[in-house]
Amino acid sequence: MKSKRSTATVVTGLFFIAATVSAIVGAILYDPLLNNINYLADGAKNANRIAGGALSEIFLCSANIGTAMMLYPYLRKFNESIGIGYVFFRFLEVVFIAIGVMSMLSLLTVSKAAVSGTLDMKSATAIGETLKASYHWAYILGPNLILGINTFLYSYAFYKTGLVPKWLAVFGLVAAMLIFVAGTLLMFGAVPLSSARHLLMALPIATFEMVLAGRLLSRGVNQIAYD
Repeated sequence: MKSKRSTATVVTGLFFIAATVSAIVGAILYDPLLNNINYLADGAKNANRIAGGALSEIFLCSANIGTAMMLYPYLRKFNESIGIGYVFFRFLEVVFIAIGVMSMLSLLTVSKAAVSGTLDMKSATAIGETLKASYHWAYILGPNLILGINTFLYSYAFYKTGLVPKWLAVFGLVAAMLIFVAGTLLMFGAVPLSSARHLLMALPIATFEMVLAGRLLSRGVNQIAYD
């Protein structure tokens, strides 16, 4: 299978890597607010860290938009409806990520207000729990449920066109279905968020995106299918 490695495929691969890395970095930097019983006190103490997490997720949004813009021309050649659908759901995923960013920055503001005494602790706790719930729901709907939909769409196009090896396209389809199921189970409370079961179901799509990125960086797409 002759491959066509172009600037576009290299940039697309870099966008996929940037998205994965920035998502991991953001989750790590948010830890004082998300996984700490004393998050109202510790959030204010780690203000710069939380701001860094928000900035990392802004990079994530940008990288996701980048993948949508770079993949669309390839998907459109196969089926314009699938191309548009992928772009729509990718942007919808970005919207939910942005909602999560706003929730974390708002929670940081509440944390600072609680520490300074501007806001009483009871009110701060009530608002803080609401903002944490907002972030968690945005995470469930965006980088889980909707990620599964948009990944399925472009993986299906890859499978039908042969732009990438069939095994890689099938891997993408399976990973997409798993993360979609994970998002659905999270919505109904059947699986705890960030539990071992959730992480196991999310691991394939993270692996797929890195393998796909490596393929695009090293060999690009199938030239015959592209032409």
